[in-house]
Amino acid sequence: MKSAVLDITQRIRERSAPTRRAYLTRIDSLIQRPRGSDRMGCANVAHAFAAMPANDKFKVVAERAPHIGVVTAYNDMLSAHQPYEKFPEIIRDEARRHGATVQVAGGVPAMCDGVTQGLPGMELSLFSRDNIAMGTAIALTHDVFDAALLLGVCDKIVPGLLIGALHFGHLPMVFVPAGPMSTGLSNSDKSKVREKFATGEVGRDALLEAESAAYHGAGTCTFYGTANSNQMLLEAMGLHVPGAAFVHPHANLREVLTREAVRTVLGITQRGTRFTPIGKLVDERVVVNAMVALLATGGSTNHLIHWVAVARAAGIVIDWTDFSDLSAATPLLARVYPNGSADVNQFQSAGGPGYVLRELLEEGCMHRDVMTVAPHGIAAYGELPSLDGERLTWRALPRDSGDETIVRPASRPFTASGGLKLLQGNLGRAVIKISAVPEDRWVVEAPARVFDGQEGLHAAFKAGELDRDVVCVVRFQGPRANGMPELHKLTPPLAVLQGKGFKVALVTDGRMSGASGKVPAAIHASPEALAGGPLAKVRDGDVIRLDAVKCTLDALVPAATWDTRTAAPIALAQAEDNAHGLGRELFGGMRKNVTSAEEGACTWM
Repeated sequence: MKSAVLDITQRIRERSAPTRRAYLTRIDSLIQRPRGSDRMGCANVAHAFAAMPANDKFKVVAERAPHIGVVTAYNDMLSAHQPYEKFPEIIRDEARRHGATVQVAGGVPAMCDGVTQGLPGMELSLFSRDNIAMGTAIALTHDVFDAALLLGVCDKIVPGLLIGALHFGHLPMVFVPAGPMSTGLSNSDKSKVREKFATGEVGRDALLEAESAAYHGAGTCTFYGTANSNQMLLEAMGLHVPGAAFVHPHANLREVLTREAVRTVLGITQRGTRFTPIGKLVDERVVVNAMVALLATGGSTNHLIHWVAVARAAGIVIDWTDFSDLSAATPLLARVYPNGSADVNQFQSAGGPGYVLRELLEEGCMHRDVMTVAPHGIAAYGELPSLDGERLTWRALPRDSGDETIVRPASRPFTASGGLKLLQGNLGRAVIKISAVPEDRWVVEAPARVFDGQEGLHAAFKAGELDRDVVCVVRFQGPRANGMPELHKLTPPLAVLQGKGFKVALVTDGRMSGASGKVPAAIHASPEALAGGPLAKVRDGDVIRLDAVKCTLDALVPAATWDTRTAAPIALAQAEDNAHGLGRELFGGMRKNVTSAEEGACTWM
């Protein structure tokens, strides 16, 4: 093991000792109870199993057969979740073959950020994570299950399911993915059309044609955003059947892997051969493994928020300094769009998560001595699942990368450090995804143009007001202000400006989820402007220096002026707009109580 990884893990363990100890004590007390139908009253039991077939009722109550709960994020609005429609049927069939019973315990909401980008619905997106966590808890609180399967893929859904699951840490659980859609129009070609639309070179018809060619079928979107980063992290945490992440929804192997998930979770119940409750599996080492996998692949910056919340659900306390220090010790082994030109299908063909995890383990960047849902430990996640006739097997990946423009061995990484950096200065703490940014853009110093929302930036761009070196400051986009929406629609105009040769950067207390790509973007600035953060003190014309080499973020304003400058308030009309319409009223309590981005943007702490 690399000493830096061990040292960071140890400081997380020491920092977390009181909360982790309390968490494990609660788990142990729940594990000691009699099983559900034995400890419940007869009316409770009757209600719980009233709709089950008579034979299944007899199995679960009289024979005390293992009983699996399914929490599903199925809906057919999300392409990635549409395949889940048939999964409960497959899961029931496989469970019955092994003498077990199944109930769909509940469904959780799942919204598509691609649909809501740049629209009011995006202001509910981040908070949907905690809503999903609560929905998971509601589903499992019927408290009759010996184990659970969690069906979810996309951006807030996996973190939400995982946070909810960890609040039922006494249960064994396995995540069941659905896989990516097939490759359509390449991500780079799609981006070119978006930039042409931003400059007026093509119209809406051409843009819609390109977008529809890129997003064209069932499965996860094929770029390496939050959804596919979720799958990488679940592999690194040992919460999938090994190698399940990027198998297509309609491949024969997908159903076999889903059936294997049933067998896997049955093997880790209290009556299985190796009891593995999720709250004990997810310890400090497993959290660090997930962080390393994110950094080694240039994954989504959203996880600097989500995995802080996930860790806290297990009594573990991490922060952005931990991510930054791990990044310095982690080689960048993958380039997948927007961190490269390949999509996740090409990533999978070149070696995929298995290749990366094997290299990280051999390089000493990940902990081997961890629990996983698979019987052979984390090393099994460096192998590739395949079918031998109808039998599921795993085979070793080739020693060489299938394509070194996409994945590389640890001995020849793309860069010696990971794809994320922490920036600090008089503008607070922010993060930047540098893995896709050319090194000559790692330092930008230019006058600020300040906007209180993304619409103002678009208007200024269309009016030609940004055709110069500029740092665009987009504030009042944090969790308390409006739910911290992703600001993907800023990428095309900023990319156009950069393409004209201007020095351009974005500084915001909102999110970009790493999709800022080649434009340097200091995001998640904390404290946020509405909470008195320093972005509220920036004025048009202030020179801003974003330095991803020295890891600084400063307004180059004389200290005496800066210290006495008052924070600009959010406009009353904007505050009112953020609070009303399309369901935003219902999330007022979350906006009021949410923690900072670095604290995980939690509404439940």
